[in-house]
Amino acid sequence: MVQYGEIITAKITDENATHYFVQKNGQTFALAKDQTDGEHYQLEEEIEGLIYEDMDHRPVIQINLPDIRPGFFGWGTITQVRKDLGVFVDIGLYNKDIVVSLDDLPDDRSHWPQKADCLYLTIMVDQKNRFWGQIANYEEIAKLFKPAPQRLMNQDVEARIFQLKLAGAQLITKEGYRAFVHESEWILPPRLGQKVQARVTKVHPDGSLNLSLKPRAHEAIEDDATMLLRLLDKSPNHFLPLHDKSDPEVIKSYLGISKGQFKRAVGSLLKDKKIRQEKEKGLYLIDKDDLSETR
Repeated sequence: MVQYGEIITAKITDENATHYFVQKNGQTFALAKDQTDGEHYQLEEEIEGLIYEDMDHRPVIQINLPDIRPGFFGWGTITQVRKDLGVFVDIGLYNKDIVVSLDDLPDDRSHWPQKADCLYLTIMVDQKNRFWGQIANYEEIAKLFKPAPQRLMNQDVEARIFQLKLAGAQLITKEGYRAFVHESEWILPPRLGQKVQARVTKVHPDGSLNLSLKPRAHEAIEDDATMLLRLLDKSPNHFLPLHDKSDPEVIKSYLGISKGQFKRAVGSLLKDKKIRQEKEKGLYLIDKDDLSETR
């Protein structure tokens, strides 16, 4: 019996309107004509391809070899998450996704990849001819690393998480730079395979990076100020009962930010004349009519 996942050479023995058929060791495999890039084959002509069983349980052969196959690693895209099984991954096979077992995923399911996340992996074939995804270990993905230049300091980069640790996460940027984000620099819990936009906080002598997902100070002020404006706009009388003397815990429970963040955002909005503050009473939104009167 031919082992699935192998690359074989076989002769075309038959065809119909949609498929060619080849035989190898007494087994027949179908080749979809819409996967041949317009190439036409003749009976008895030899082709080479990867064999497997597709989602319709048909033995098939694929001549356009995917990057990911037994012994070869690449990036696969998550297509489905099954809490009872694991995640399904598109690795470039026609009419077939492969499964990364829940046994190979984080114990905490909040750290599992979600649809459209990507994993660096290969595939193995078990004794029942089933394909399983195997996530690359650190040594394998380290083959992709290259040193980052010092000029990246404080720049924004795009990176993907490939390993989760107790203290943070290991990532690789789209350029191939190795990166680490400490748990204190996350805003939301990280996911395996997640793509993030992050800021470079340190470039090490070996070319690896430290990243932060927290916004820069001015960006944080802008975000907090925008939130305050939206809340004021929706609040009765465009008023919030928060001020400089408000208890930090009250501010935290009301807005989800610290008192320091609150005061910086208020200061920014006062400077831009978008709000007015009444001492020990609260904040009011200044509408256009009010604004014209203050000028």
